[in-house]
Parts: sequence; C-alpha cells; structure tokens
Amino acid sequence: MSAERPTNVLIVGVGGQGVIMVSKVLAALAQRQGLQVKQSEVHGMAKRGGSVFSHVRFGPEVWSPVIPRGEADILVALEWAEGLRWLDALKRDGGTFIADTQQIVPPIAFRDRRPGGRSAYAPQAPAAILEMVGTGYALDATRIAAGLGNTRFANSVLLGALSTALPFAAEAWLAVLRQFVPPATVEPNLQAFRAGRDWVESGARPAEPAARPADAAPVATHAHRVEINASWCKGCNICVRMCPERCLRLDDNGIAALVRDGACTGCHLCEWLCPDFAIRVHDEAAPSPAR
Repeated sequence: MSAERPTNVLIVGVGGQGVIMVSKVLAALAQRQGLQVKQSEVHGMAKRGGSVFSHVRFGPEVWSPVIPRGEADILVALEWAEGLRWLDALKRDGGTFIADTQQIVPPIAFRDRRPGGRSAYAPQAPAAILEMVGTGYALDATRIAAGLGNTRFANSVLLGALSTALPFAAEAWLAVLRQFVPPATVEPNLQAFRAGRDWVESGARPAEPAARPADAAPVATHAHRVEINASWCKGCNICVRMCPERCLRLDDNGIAALVRDGACTGCHLCEWLCPDFAIRVHDEAAPSPAR
C-alpha cells in the first residue's frame, strides 16, 4: 500500500455471493484507519445470478470512485469465471489475484445438455492463471465454508485471504466484520475469516483438476442432486415452468417435486429463480463407469 497514491481493490462475483458485503467491510475498515475512501458498485441482475462488482479505493487522497483499467492492486473474485473476466483490470506487475475456485456455471453455458456434455464455461485451470499474475491465491473457499456449516460463509473466507494482502491488523478486520454480518452468524463468519487467512499464511495450494482430452466423447463427471425443502415451497410454479429439462412438477399438495431424477443437467436455474429458497442443486462426483 503506497503512502502517496490510492490503493485499488476490485471485488467481483455473481448475485448472492456477498460482493457488496466484502466491499463494505473493506471500505469501513479503511475509514477507521483515517483514510479517504471511495466506493462504487454495480449490481446488474444480482438477484438472478448476474454479475456484481465493486470498486474500493482508499488512501491519503482519493478523487474518483472508479479504478482505471489495469490499475487494480488487488482483484478478489468470489466466482472463478468472473475473476477471469476481470483479469485485465489487474496491474500487470505487482497485482494480487485472490479467487474462489468453485464455479457457478450459468445456464447459457449448457448448450450441450447431454449428461457429461461440455459447457462453454471458462476452461482455464488455476495454475495457468496464477502464472500470469504477480501474486495469486486460488482457494476452494466454498468448500472451506461448507466445512464450517454453510457455503454462504465463502465470502468471509475470501475476506480473510484478502486481509493478508493489506497492512491492517487481523483484530481490526474482525471488529468491522462483526458489524456487517447477521448477529446469529457472527462466530461462523469470524471462523471463516480466520480459515481464509490461515490458508494463505500456510502456503497451501489448490489441487489441479484432471484435464480431459478435447476429442474425448462426453463422459458424465458430475451428478446433480436436487434437494427440495417442501416446508419452504409456496407452490409458485416458477421452477416447473423454467426448468429446461422438465425435471419438476407440482404434486397434489401444490409443492415442487422431482419427477425426472437423473435428467438434471445442473444449470441451477430452479435454485436461482426460487423466491422461497426452497431448492438447492448439489453438484457431486459421478460414479465411475463399470469396466
């Protein structure tokens, strides 16, 4: 962090991941240190899984809330493809890239909807991207958060990783974080922050996914399990009408039910559109084919 110029942090992701929460924690922390802060954000179609990004600039004197292209000191990506999309915003020399390796694949990427069919999602592996940046950390923040009880804590895991790149004390981060999370989730969010910070300080590195030959026939590498919380479902019928594979219908009680188990391609459209948060789509490793 320079004493003469603003520090530029760009935070990106998709709707519902907590991009704005992360940016507000950082902005509030910088203000507490007596620094000038400018913040701007774009929500887009945030409530429907669309892109969300936030610029945070702080320093002794800051004039504009927008980070010039190629001038971000730190790029924090709560979703892998969003991080790649914004990579050219990062400084070519000395920039720090922090990203969750978990992928949220949009429905438009599933043009080949056969089981195991290839998607149009960004294929770049973490190791290849980390070689392109000055300093890089690619961690499975979502899996770390799941181990703490809820994948929604992934934003706090990444906040912990971010804290290692800035000269603010860990205690100061924790004090501000307490103010921006629901009271009932303060402790798990603090644990998630510490887990992200510990991951960076331990020097951990992500495991590389196995590459699949380009000319190989589609092979199902993931199974998709649909979980429906019947007590939350209000029978709005949105999921039934929007599912491209017609996997769902309303049962005799007007509750969403899975009728084509195994047909789900994992587009997550039902999960994102459900106003009652009654549906979750779990991506799981597919069983190995018999030989």
